[in-house]
Amino acid sequence: MTIFSRWFRRPDILATETPKGPWGGSGDDGNSGPRNPWAQPPGGRKPAAKPTALDEFLRKARGSGGGGGGTGGFGGLPSGANARALWAIGVAIIAVVWILFTSVHQIGPQQRGVVTYFGKYAGTLDPGVRLTMPAPIADVTVVDVQKIRTDNFPVGDGENLTLTGDQNIIDLAYSVRWDISDPRDYVFQLAEPNDTVRAAAESAMRAVVATTTLDQAIGTGRTVIEQRVAELTQQILNDYKSGVRIQGVAIKQAAAPARIVEDFNAVTAAQQEAIANLNQSRSYAQQVVARAQGEAASFDKVYEQYKLAPEVTRRRMYYETMEAVLAKSDKTIVETPGGVVPYLPLSNAKRLPNPEAVQSTPAPAAAAAAPQPGAAQ
Repeated sequence: MTIFSRWFRRPDILATETPKGPWGGSGDDGNSGPRNPWAQPPGGRKPAAKPTALDEFLRKARGSGGGGGGTGGFGGLPSGANARALWAIGVAIIAVVWILFTSVHQIGPQQRGVVTYFGKYAGTLDPGVRLTMPAPIADVTVVDVQKIRTDNFPVGDGENLTLTGDQNIIDLAYSVRWDISDPRDYVFQLAEPNDTVRAAAESAMRAVVATTTLDQAIGTGRTVIEQRVAELTQQILNDYKSGVRIQGVAIKQAAAPARIVEDFNAVTAAQQEAIANLNQSRSYAQQVVARAQGEAASFDKVYEQYKLAPEVTRRRMYYETMEAVLAKSDKTIVETPGGVVPYLPLSNAKRLPNPEAVQSTPAPAAAAAAPQPGAAQ
């Protein structure tokens, strides 16, 4: 019990008086004083209130050293020579911490630090631990020069309607990738870098598409458009001295607006049909030219043989020509050698069909009629 009583012993600062009861008494059951705060003590006069242990503790904490005429500090803070020394130490510690936090800068491998003295450019910090003057004399703005930033057009799922050079409207979705090439220009020349890059890229895209046809915009001309937009955007940003480098432009979608997609598809189908008809006519022309070239080559060969034997070739050409001509004639030529007339059954002679009769005769009847062999030619 001795140990516990030592642990729970009241501090000296609170042990200034003998403990009393809650109503001003000593806490005993004796008659040392009135226990009722509203009851008058013997003699008819209420005793003066004595300072409690809490009042004594607060008084010693304030360092007043006495009653109301002490030399305590304002708001309970210490004063005097020792207080001034403590204040000086505290201010020195705060100043050292401020200098350390504002003068030492950790620059990452992908970062650069732009230093300004009273707002004027003073240099660029390379990666590593760097020292500068403390704030507010020096200020360091750290920028990431290796991060590839991407801006998408449009933002979200909206439409981005663009007018082409042949007065058509397309819904264009694309992205622009860029990074920082000059930290100094990036910090000082651009108030809103992201808005500036977006405005320059959108202006360049609309300018390029305005000189491009619809077929090029939605077809194989995308690569050329992307390259031209990247070059024009870089030129605009260079004129601004923005310190921004365009890495590339990518067209993700180029199609007709949803409101006219059916009409657009009909126009596209008609254009494809026209292209197919044009290809078919070119193929037919090539076949005719090839046939004519083949006939000309054959005639050249015949002419070579004609030069070798003109009489034979002339007679053969005559026979072939007469055969082709007489085959279309409704006549029979009979040559009578020696004055002898042969028997000629003219009723069985081959005759050409009448063109008018062929046109008026139904197709099945004409197909069923078989030609009879001619008696003589």
